[in-house]
Amino acid sequence: MKVIIIPEEEFRSKDCRLIFGPNRLIEFSVGKFRYFELNRPFPEEAVLHDISSNVTFLIFQIHSQYQNTTVSFSPTLLSNASETGTASGLVFILRPEQSTCTWYLGTSGVEPVQNMAILLSYSERDPIPGGCNLEFDLDIDPNIYLEYNFFETTIKFAPANLGYARGVDPPPCDAGMDQDSRWRLQYDVYQYFLPENDLTEEMLLKHLQRMVGVPQVKANALKVVTLTANDKTSVSFSSLPGQGVIYNVIVWDPFLNTSAAYIPAHTYACSFEAGEGSCASLGRVSSKVFFTLFALLGFFICFFGHRFWKTELFFIGFIIMGFFFYILITRLTPIKYDVRLILTAVAGSVGGMFLVAVWWRFGILSICMLCVGLVLGFLISSVTFFTPLGNLKIFHDDGVFWVTFSCIAILIPVVFMGCLRILNILTCGVIGSYSVVLAVGSYLSTSLSYITLNVLKRALNKDFHRAFTNVPFQTNDFIILAVWGMLAVSGITLQIRRERGRPFFPPHPYKLWKQERERRVTNILDPSYHIPPLRERLYGRLTQIKELFQKEQPAGERTPLLL
Repeated sequence: MKVIIIPEEEFRSKDCRLIFGPNRLIEFSVGKFRYFELNRPFPEEAVLHDISSNVTFLIFQIHSQYQNTTVSFSPTLLSNASETGTASGLVFILRPEQSTCTWYLGTSGVEPVQNMAILLSYSERDPIPGGCNLEFDLDIDPNIYLEYNFFETTIKFAPANLGYARGVDPPPCDAGMDQDSRWRLQYDVYQYFLPENDLTEEMLLKHLQRMVGVPQVKANALKVVTLTANDKTSVSFSSLPGQGVIYNVIVWDPFLNTSAAYIPAHTYACSFEAGEGSCASLGRVSSKVFFTLFALLGFFICFFGHRFWKTELFFIGFIIMGFFFYILITRLTPIKYDVRLILTAVAGSVGGMFLVAVWWRFGILSICMLCVGLVLGFLISSVTFFTPLGNLKIFHDDGVFWVTFSCIAILIPVVFMGCLRILNILTCGVIGSYSVVLAVGSYLSTSLSYITLNVLKRALNKDFHRAFTNVPFQTNDFIILAVWGMLAVSGITLQIRRERGRPFFPPHPYKLWKQERERRVTNILDPSYHIPPLRERLYGRLTQIKELFQKEQPAGERTPLLL
C-alpha cells in the first residue's frame, strides 16, 4: 500500500492526468465516497472538476478487501509512477490556478474487484502526511506500511511536513528543531475494530468510511498512542487472526491547530487465499480437541474439585507443566504446531501425575497449595495486564513486566495462606470456568482468550514487549464473560456450602495406607488378613487368563470302537 506523488514537472496543462487506458469515466467529488467494480480488461478513468483555489493538495485513496487495484499517473506502469495494493492512493500537489485532475484505475486480477474510493482536500495550513520522508523511496510518502505475523502487527509511516501554499517551495525538513519546523508536529495513532466473526467485504468498506477523514477517525476510533517528532514512526500491536482491524495516523500541528490523516491500512492478520492458516480455517482441529477435553476436566473441577482433591492436583500439575513445556519446545525446536500440542498434552499429564504422586507419598499440603495458589495468581496477574494498565510505557520493558507479573502471582498464595480451603475452592471455580472460555475461543472469536494468550506470546516472542495489546470487547465477549462469571460463582458457592462441617483437606494418603497395612498384619480376625499378597493375587489372575486360551485336555482314556 503506497502513495505516489505527482511531481510538478509532469504537469503539461491544467490537468494532472494518470493514464492507465482509455475507457469509461468516473466523476468524483471531494469528500464523497464512491463504490464501483473494476474488471481486468476494462480500466476506468476518474476525474475531479472545479477544485477550489484554497486547496493546496489532494489525497485520493482506493480500498478493497484483499484483491489488489492499480492507480497510475504515467502512460506506462512504472515503479515510480504507479502503485498496486489493497489501499493505494495518490497525492496531488496542486499548481497555481489548477482546477482539474484526472487519473485511471484498474486491476490485474482475474476476478472483478469491489472498491471504495474518496478524495480529500487540504489547505496550506494543514500538515502534509509523509512530507519529510527519510526512510522510504518516495520523496513525499503519506502511506502506512503494514506487516504482520502470528505475534504482532507493525505499522510504519514517514514523518510529515508543514503545509505550504501553491507554487511555494516546501519548508526544509532538517533545518533546525525549533517551533517553526516540522519538529513541532505530533502523531496520534488510532485503532478501529471491525465486528467480530464478520469477514465480509461489505462490512469492511462500510466501516472504512469511519477511518478516512480526521473528524471521523477522532469520533469512532481508539487513540492508542501519541508520538512526537523525536519518536520512531513505528508502532506494534498484538495480532488478532480473523479479527478485522483498521489503523490510521493523524498528524497534528499544535501551533496552527490543524490536522491531516494518513491513508488508513487494514488487516485481518490472516490470508484470504485458500490454504493452511487462511481466514476461513483459523480454528485447528487439534486445538479444538485439546481445549474441549481440557474444558471438560475444568468444568468438573469447577464444581467438584475440592471434593476430588487428587483430580484437582492432576489438573493443576497439568497446567503448570504444560505451560512451561510448550514454551520450551516452541523456543528451542521447529516442530509443527500439532506435534507440539500432542507433546504438551503428554508432558502436562506427566506433570499432573507427578504432583498427585508427591501428595500421595509426602502429604505436604503447603507445597500443593503453593502450586494451586500460583495458578490462580497467574490468571489474576494476566487479567491485570489485560486491562489498559498493561499498555503503560513502563511495562514495555521486559524486566519491569515480568517482575511485576511474578509479584502479583506470588501475592495470591501469600494473602490466602491463612485460609487454604477458601484459596483452593476459589482456584477450582475461577480456573475451571476459564477453561470453558478457552474451549469456546477455539470455536468462536472471543477476546477473553487473549487474557492468557498475550502472556504466552510475550514469553515466546522477544519483540512482543513493544506491542499494544488492545482487543475488541463486543457482544460475544460480554456473553462469554457473563457465562464465565456465572460458572465461577456457581462452582464456588456450591463447593463452599457442600464442604461445611467437613475436614478442610483429606488426610495423608501414604500414612493411611501404611496404617491399614499394619492393621491387616496384626489383626487375624480381620477378613482382609486372609487375603493373599498383591503379587500372589496378580499371579493367580494371570493364571486364570492363560487357562481361557488353553485347549481342554481329554478326561479319562478313550478306545476306538472295535467292529
